[in-house]
Amino acid sequence: MLRFQREHLETLLTAVDLGTFDAAARALSITPSAVSQRVKAMEQLVGRVLLQRTTPIVPTPDGAVVLRHARQVRLLDEETARDLGGVDTDDEDRVPSIPLAVNADSLGTWFLDALAIVRRDTEVVFDLHREDQDRTAELLRSGTVMAAVTAESEPVQGCSSVALGIDRYRAVASPAFVDRYLAGADSERRMLQRLDRVPLVDYDHDDDLQQGFLRRVVGHAPRGPRHFVPTSADFARAVELGFGWGLLPEAQCLDAVERGALVELTPGRRADVALWWQRWNLASPLLERVTDAVRATAAERLHPPGSGGRQTVAR
Repeated sequence: MLRFQREHLETLLTAVDLGTFDAAARALSITPSAVSQRVKAMEQLVGRVLLQRTTPIVPTPDGAVVLRHARQVRLLDEETARDLGGVDTDDEDRVPSIPLAVNADSLGTWFLDALAIVRRDTEVVFDLHREDQDRTAELLRSGTVMAAVTAESEPVQGCSSVALGIDRYRAVASPAFVDRYLAGADSERRMLQRLDRVPLVDYDHDDDLQQGFLRRVVGHAPRGPRHFVPTSADFARAVELGFGWGLLPEAQCLDAVERGALVELTPGRRADVALWWQRWNLASPLLERVTDAVRATAAERLHPPGSGGRQTVAR
């Protein structure tokens, strides 16, 4: 049976999190040579390369397995020490850290509210990794995070998966944008045809929400100019300011539509994104607490799984 030394696991974890052996050495108050020797000792033990010596350091697939083990050991050690209370250790004041992956729109609308529930009665810090919901599961596979909001329903190996709900998006634009670019589009069919060539707002170059929305109904991606605004709040603001049309979560656009600050362009056609919560299968009370809060908040703020009428699923 493989038995890693705790200091070796901590060294591997610190090196990956900080990106270089030099940074890990400073954090651990040892020399870069000692960091390298500890990692090599682990690699000799398993007979496999665990880290790619790039900048930043990247775990190999085998390294991701050991990295996940290292995070689990650290969390369980921290929880045990705090539950015992008053134990005389160098890390007795250390607050447990939970790395999580979440997509930008969830982070900008409801996810922080879930974490605030945990913080009311639990000392914990969160290390949030913002990534598209189609890619957050990769951070689970690599051992970077312990749980993730993801579009993948199939559990990552070593994880459990539960449905959170449907985040519904609506195609909207400012009244000034409609007057300038979409005047006379008096039917859904004409509106969709016009959207094909007018300016739009995308989150980044990988954002396929707007592209997919039109691709599924007109047969190809929109051909209009694209603005790129890579934060959730600023994306919504750019749409309100008339940069282009875009798909916004209902939490970010319903009030503006009611106030007349935004116009819904295709009331009969929305985009639904199904979200799932995947987490490590680890007997951790803290991870259970986070899971309970995320599921409860999602139940309040998202549409129930499987709900909806006429939608275009864009991702």
